[in-house]
Amino acid sequence: MTFKLHLFLPLFLCYCLGYAQIQHETSPPDYIKTITFKGDTNLSVLPIINLGDVLQLEFDVLNGYEDDYYYSIEHFNYDWTPSTNLMRSEYIDGFDKQRIVDYDNSFNTYQIYSHYVLSIPNNQVRGLKLSGNYMIKVYNEDDTLMFSRKFMVNEGGANVGVTIKLSRDVKYFNEKHTVDLTINSGTIVFNNPLQTIKTTIIQNNNLNTAIDNIKPMYVMGNELIYKYNTETTFWAGNEFLYFDNKEIRGANSGIDFVDLQDLYNTYLYTNVVRRDLPYTYNPDINGNFLINNLDSTNPNIEADYAWIHFSLQANELTPNKNVHVYGNFNNYTLNNTTKMTYNPSKGIYENKMLLKQGFYNYKFVTQDEAGQVNEGEISGNFYQTENNYKVIVYYRDLGGRYDKIIGIGEASSTNLSN
Repeated sequence: MTFKLHLFLPLFLCYCLGYAQIQHETSPPDYIKTITFKGDTNLSVLPIINLGDVLQLEFDVLNGYEDDYYYSIEHFNYDWTPSTNLMRSEYIDGFDKQRIVDYDNSFNTYQIYSHYVLSIPNNQVRGLKLSGNYMIKVYNEDDTLMFSRKFMVNEGGANVGVTIKLSRDVKYFNEKHTVDLTINSGTIVFNNPLQTIKTTIIQNNNLNTAIDNIKPMYVMGNELIYKYNTETTFWAGNEFLYFDNKEIRGANSGIDFVDLQDLYNTYLYTNVVRRDLPYTYNPDINGNFLINNLDSTNPNIEADYAWIHFSLQANELTPNKNVHVYGNFNNYTLNNTTKMTYNPSKGIYENKMLLKQGFYNYKFVTQDEAGQVNEGEISGNFYQTENNYKVIVYYRDLGGRYDKIIGIGEASSTNLSN
């Protein structure tokens, strides 16, 4: 018995330590595409909802098998470590780990697919009880994790003022934006805010580049002021490039020509390196995408898939760097499907990706062998760039068991000030 205990304890400790690690989103296999969170518009949005609102997750499965998929919901701390102090019944009203029953098959498309929709609340999960960070995990019938996505639930109570400034560092005055914050509340008394308040700042809905855990610079009564020189600063980047193939048979915005083979092949105009070019205003949707089909009443199942051919005219980079296509269409994930290949005979980087019809924003970024992403090496950084910034405020009162989200702030860099 003693031997068994000695053997069990190290394994138990290893399990607990592993379970407390930061959890990242899992990317789907190639046959699962167009994962979107829908809000009050058809535009895919950063999944931040108010407590009690509807959350809707949608995705397509391109294997034609009408597979069964199941989901689970987990609560997390502000830093995306599991909320081990909470039982599932404390944050879910009902039972998850249920089958996703709402799906339809594609109609009148070359690419066969099934479109799945998961809405919360539903018959099994009547709602979420607590605010904070969450993750939806989707499994197949063999209980294999297919993909996961983060979302956030806000309960309110705090006012969050956000102002976008030019960089206070003269060296980067023309290349960076600084985010200033003011947080206050008429209903919450911030006890020891340097320890109990956490903030996350997100640029263009990209959680991968978010700035986390910035502490207040000044505490004036129940007002918290963040006015840093470097800690809340982002590279300004450049406006996203875009294409629109809602009319899949003909060339539209950003498209050179279209060729029908087994599927439609959409060839975009060759882009150029913009780093050393003058800034040019180009209205975008800050890296997002919108599924659309000009000739349909339900783009969810009537929009087709096409091979999108990207190309970039540029000198070949050193072997320790790669060029990738970047955008919210795949959750800003870099992998072999986004990696571009250099064609020396044409002097261009090339890539093709299977994407659903619609309006897409994208840009080209580089990644070095250490995994560091440089968004400005090809596109450049210009203070004039219009970016969206969101701020999430977390609060765990003294003795609290989980991190609440008590406020959301938002601003655009169109209103820059010194």
